[in-house]
Amino acid sequence: MTGGDTSTWAEELLGHLRPTGRDVRKVVAWLADAVDATVSLRDDTGTVLAGPPTPLDEFPAADNIVAGRIASAAWEGQGRHVRLVRVELQRRTSVGLLTVERAAPFDRRASDIVTHTAAVLEVLLRARETTTTGRRLKRAAADLRLAILQLLMVEDTVSARRVAAGLWPGLLDTDSASVYVVEGCPEERDELAEQCLDVTAEAALVVRCPAVDAHLIVVTPQEVTGAELRALVIGRPGTYLGGSTRQSLARIATAYGQAVSALAVARFRPDKAAVYAERTHPERLMDPAVLRTWTSALLRPLDALPHHTRAELLATTRLGLEFTAVSAAKILGVSRNTVRARMERVESLLDTDFSALTVRAAVHLALNTQVGLPADGTTPRAARAGLRDLLAGPPMGAWAHDLLGRLNTDPRDLRRTLRAWLAAGGNAERAAQLVGVHPQTVRDHVRSAEPVLERRLLTAGSDLYEVVLAHLATGDLDRPALDPAHRPDIEDHPDSPVHE
Repeated sequence: MTGGDTSTWAEELLGHLRPTGRDVRKVVAWLADAVDATVSLRDDTGTVLAGPPTPLDEFPAADNIVAGRIASAAWEGQGRHVRLVRVELQRRTSVGLLTVERAAPFDRRASDIVTHTAAVLEVLLRARETTTTGRRLKRAAADLRLAILQLLMVEDTVSARRVAAGLWPGLLDTDSASVYVVEGCPEERDELAEQCLDVTAEAALVVRCPAVDAHLIVVTPQEVTGAELRALVIGRPGTYLGGSTRQSLARIATAYGQAVSALAVARFRPDKAAVYAERTHPERLMDPAVLRTWTSALLRPLDALPHHTRAELLATTRLGLEFTAVSAAKILGVSRNTVRARMERVESLLDTDFSALTVRAAVHLALNTQVGLPADGTTPRAARAGLRDLLAGPPMGAWAHDLLGRLNTDPRDLRRTLRAWLAAGGNAERAAQLVGVHPQTVRDHVRSAEPVLERRLLTAGSDLYEVVLAHLATGDLDRPALDPAHRPDIEDHPDSPVHE
């Protein structure tokens, strides 16, 4: 483009500053067309940022421009006319070099276009630096939020408060909080995270879930946050919300499991939101003194460990029993091998085998009870404190019979299939052999039992373990041998829901 008045090229150049423009490469290409030249933009290291590379060995002034000693220079010879112009880069202490080479001499119009284009490039490069810095700050803040969540997941509330206090004063100045999980399209998660931060006025811990790309985890001490998040998901297609009951900061991992469980219900709700139901949980039907004494006795082999090591093992095992090893590892920010190694150490200390669902359910019960025990170990003692005693009370028996009795009306005998599946450690093939049906039939029956019992069964977690405890209370499953002298001999089943 060699013709046209000043207003024409100026309008075109300014158009590159609009939000839809702002592309350094396009500006350099436009300049090349506007003055009929070869144009290149380099940084202070010689790296080409835009345009084709051009040799600079014959231009001694180029070094002086890059060094900041002069602002521009001109050269002509051998039928070539060259302009070298200083351009400030993202870092204000460094400069780049704009090289414009053409066959015709530079008239006033061409010189003006080069000068003004250099100014536009500086604006775009500074804006890009501001944008890049903003993104880095947001990324750093997101990493800190994740670090705080991971500290809460392992019950290190002191460190979590210390980290949060620097950037979000008062955020964790509370004894309890709720956890929400927002599910949306993975490609839109960053946008959804910003909206969550906006509606909560940054008074909540909004974390991109490290285990599930479609999930955001929101930890909030404020009751109003739930209503704000509900309003957010209503207006977004394909977005759902699951919330926990209010829990102490030391039980954030439990609250997270509740929120994930509620999320499964939210997918079938018209308002796309659900809060974990305050239903009757088996531990509330047990004698508190017996439960605490049994928990202390069961976990006593870990008491000799240093406090930090013991807390780390307990928190990791609690998450490992609630989710898969892979998911627990991502949530904690460690490797899956680390999660498995910690759980195997707990297995060894307790002299038991986590491959049995009954063992996992009993240890899960103890770990969740342990969170509420006094740190000094002073708990009311009961004369008898065995698992048999915990499951033998009339309230526990009535609850278990009522829960499992819901399955009796189905002509497919879902209760029989479910019992066999649990006894087989969640292995459909072994359960099929026990009841004489196809493995797919076993899976279909277990899936059909989920809405009847109002609990998830095909994934590990509190819902599954409650159903296991119900079977133990009714005598439909053999009680686990948690006595160190009697270790159960149960095979590890790779397709069990408690494995990857």
